[in-house]
Amino acid sequence: MSFPRYEKYKDSGVEWLGEVPEHWDLKRLGYFFSERREKVSDKDYAPLSVTKNGVVPQLETAAKTDDGDNRKRVCAGDFVINSRSDRKGSSGLASIDGSVSLICTVLEPRTINAAFTHQLLRSIPFQEEYYRFGKGIVADLWSTNYSEMRNITLAIPSEAEQQAIAAFLDRETAKIDALVAEQERLIALLAEKRQAIISHAVTKGLNPDAPMKDSGIEWLGEVPEHWEVKRLKFMATVQTGIAKGKDYAGQTTIEVPYLRVANVQDGHLDLEEMATLSIPQADLPRYLLQPGDVLMNEGGDYDKLGRGHIWSGEIVPCIHQNHVFAVRPRGVSAQWLNAFTSSSAAQFYFMSRSKQSTNLASISSSNIMELSISVPPSEEQEIILTYLGSEIARGETLTQEATRAIELLKERRAALISAAVTGKIDVRGLVDKEAA
Repeated sequence: MSFPRYEKYKDSGVEWLGEVPEHWDLKRLGYFFSERREKVSDKDYAPLSVTKNGVVPQLETAAKTDDGDNRKRVCAGDFVINSRSDRKGSSGLASIDGSVSLICTVLEPRTINAAFTHQLLRSIPFQEEYYRFGKGIVADLWSTNYSEMRNITLAIPSEAEQQAIAAFLDRETAKIDALVAEQERLIALLAEKRQAIISHAVTKGLNPDAPMKDSGIEWLGEVPEHWEVKRLKFMATVQTGIAKGKDYAGQTTIEVPYLRVANVQDGHLDLEEMATLSIPQADLPRYLLQPGDVLMNEGGDYDKLGRGHIWSGEIVPCIHQNHVFAVRPRGVSAQWLNAFTSSSAAQFYFMSRSKQSTNLASISSSNIMELSISVPPSEEQEIILTYLGSEIARGETLTQEATRAIELLKERRAALISAAVTGKIDVRGLVDKEAA
């Protein structure tokens, strides 16, 4: 859908705004806002977090301090922005009173509509202009002070027009957000279907008429009668990884790529950002990954527990950290083992044997080795794996399409907000039509 433009424009004189509607006022940000600098304690004023989704209550699990007045006071209706450049986009209008980190800038609107403020100061053009004024000595990590921020030029319409723009954006972004939510639900359903397909195939097989037997393991249930059930320790060995922070003073070391938990995703490897580690040359064979290793994460967040993929020698040489296990199969194919450990049955086992704390879980290598696996004959393994490859590929295609749709919707959302709050489109008549 295309939107009309205003009849007349003028040059704003600032690059980030460009041309703006002729009747809009050009004034510095400090004219419309005052800075709230009152320091308070998070024990007296509820701590709030400033995120890319706006200003929200801080999680109960977040640590509190005894440092006295270590926060900034926020009142409902204030606009808060995180001044650090690595938190770009973390800002929003506060709906409740509370307190935020001292790194944040708290603005009290004076002569500007709050809803319009929320859209304008969260728009990408303003964010880029704001962080451009940052100062610091570390690349890509600096802060913008209010003393600089207050001098940013804004183009502001009348109060009535501000309300119209805010109402239009509330309505249109809600529509886009609903479409994004639909695609996100689709992705979640596809992930559930993927695991259900894998789980059924590696525990029940593809023949619905196959005679079944009790596996003798409660969480595994019945398996085809002609399948074997073996513990992993009889079919593989586990190689534990290296811990960081060891002192190699006086030893000759080499620097090698180092696989971390963040690199090992569910069903794929993310090798774009690889860390390196210096170790003694003699230690390299002990921690070296080999093609065919099934990588499994020790834990972390619940969704990382046992998460893994097959190492195919993508990087040579490469070692792994102590929170990533390299399971080296010998009596079962790596592909079958990887598929089985992705099943809900295996995930249930990992959770039941893990050490758990708030939102975190970890499992030992000895418990990994006690995992019972249902194993069909080799030929049947190949048939099932071929079937899974086809089904998973189909699901991944749909997931990629949904992911791309979300990206496009979010790009459209950002572009629409930017165009409306900088006067590139005239939405006043559109609001009136919707109300009628």
